Amino acid sequence: MTHSFQKAGAWIKRNARPLEVARWEYIFEGGSRDHVIRYLAAYQNEDGGFGHGIEPDFWQPSSSPMATWTAGQMLMEIGANENEEIIGKMTNYLVNTANNETGMWPSVLPENNQYPHAPWWHWKEGVQENWMFNPGVELAAFLVQWSPVHHESAQIGWNSIEKAVERLMNTSEMDSHEVNNYQQFLKIMQTHKEMFRTKIDYELAAVSDKIMSLAAKCIERDVSKWSAGYIVLPLDIIDSPEHPLYPEFKDLVEQNLNFFMEAASDEGIWDIPWNWGSYPEEFPIARRYWQGILAVNRYKILQTFGYA
Repeated sequence: MTHSFQKAGAWIKRNARPLEVARWEYIFEGGSRDHVIRYLAAYQNEDGGFGHGIEPDFWQPSSSPMATWTAGQMLMEIGANENEEIIGKMTNYLVNTANNETGMWPSVLPENNQYPHAPWWHWKEGVQENWMFNPGVELAAFLVQWSPVHHESAQIGWNSIEKAVERLMNTSEMDSHEVNNYQQFLKIMQTHKEMFRTKIDYELAAVSDKIMSLAAKCIERDVSKWSAGYIVLPLDIIDSPEHPLYPEFKDLVEQNLNFFMEAASDEGIWDIPWNWGSYPEEFPIARRYWQGILAVNRYKILQTFGYA
């Protein structure tokens, strides 16, 4: 595995975006978090939101909540705090774009349609029904994490969380992407338990149990289907041995770890299991960007489980 890991690192430095190079160096080589912030800032607009194809499946340059969520995940990864300029600008954008009535942020914007994008990022009337609190529940958690306790931005976050939890507790199935938004929200709430108790009508433990029951339903347990395209693998849901579902899925997680290692190319990376079916000149560029992202994310998982 060490050999593949080293080859992947070299591939990333030759072929990936500078942002993924900075993340790779931060996670695996003791690199600077400021380096990550510097490259993230290149995707941030004047209004504080992010765009410019930071999520490579849609290339809209202006800000969107979804692109901002992508940046927020990376800022969480490096342990960014509310004193960073990049965070202050981002929380302002989230405050200005929240829908306080629904508790959501628009997941797909009409502007997407004007730029190269995957078909699932195409805007049409009523599309928010497909997305619900993906990524809104996680954006709300970012606001709580990066705002002073009684600040307006924190209150907007809690308002959204209240509505997101209500949706969660009253649904019987959920798409894996939205499940993962709720999972990341849950991680952030672990450091805000006292406030959660005063703001939300449900116990955090009950919320956690519901998220895990929905998450378990998403996982494809038939190993023979794992190579068949865009499938929800155990490691798409279970990100560490401490995950609540790990004991139940331990054997499948082990098989998934081996599956990743066996599926890696000679250069130690993976291809993506999807394509746009359109924009033949732009998609190969997005694909290459995604290969870099996938490599960083998968080696991070492999390292967490002691495989890298």
